[in-house]
Amino acid sequence: MVTKFQKFLEKNDLSASTIRSYVWTVNHFIAQYEKIDKENLLAYKGFLIEHFKPQTVNLRLQALNKFLEFTNKERLKLKFVKVQQKNFLENVVSDADYKFLKTKLKNDGYTEWYFVIWFLAATGARISELLQIKVEHIEVGYLDLYTKGGKIRRLYIPKKLRDEATIWLKNKEISSGYIFKNRFGDRISARGIAQQLKYFAEKYGLNKKVIYPHSFRHRFAKNFLEKFNDISLLADLMGHESIETTRIYLRRTASEQQSIVDKIVTW
Repeated sequence: MVTKFQKFLEKNDLSASTIRSYVWTVNHFIAQYEKIDKENLLAYKGFLIEHFKPQTVNLRLQALNKFLEFTNKERLKLKFVKVQQKNFLENVVSDADYKFLKTKLKNDGYTEWYFVIWFLAATGARISELLQIKVEHIEVGYLDLYTKGGKIRRLYIPKKLRDEATIWLKNKEISSGYIFKNRFGDRISARGIAQQLKYFAEKYGLNKKVIYPHSFRHRFAKNFLEKFNDISLLADLMGHESIETTRIYLRRTASEQQSIVDKIVTW
């Protein structure tokens, strides 16, 4: 049944990471409970609440609900837990640290990784989207992504980045196909990128908590609003279903709040 569920998810054009997460959750549930009924589902929900953060709990519940839909047991679907939204952003790389890391990578000859973080921070791409970028997309200046529900989101590649990336790829004699590959010539994995960024954070004395792929997507959003205050456009560029999701970027990071308080509160 789980194998059929996996094939069902693949046909629905979900990302590989989402499919792995859904399948893992279902297997984890089945390993602990013999029967899929309301009592066991609620018991599992209780286990999740006790051991994981609300966001993670809801991801697991979403996976189970999808499986229940697939098995025609929609009446057993579970309600999500409420997530208390913080009034500040956490673990977002600062613009200064982003520029510092970018400069260090370029000067030390880590050219591919220089472009990895530049593409993330200049396009707002999710890591799965970054891995889809090809030479052909750089040539036209954008990549069209098909999101859930069959909608198209256009990922724009800014001119300055296009121009420098074109020279880099020409020097590497890469004229087509994916641009970020591992030493075996295959597309680098999301995990491989995350691990390498942690290595660079340690190498250059940066906070490892803020040097991870999605942090640069947050940086894109923060920088965009600071230079062009159009939250509706940002929501479209980020691929958010609701503008409410984008509003988090109107808030300050925790370190920004601390800096303002330190400067202003002198009484």
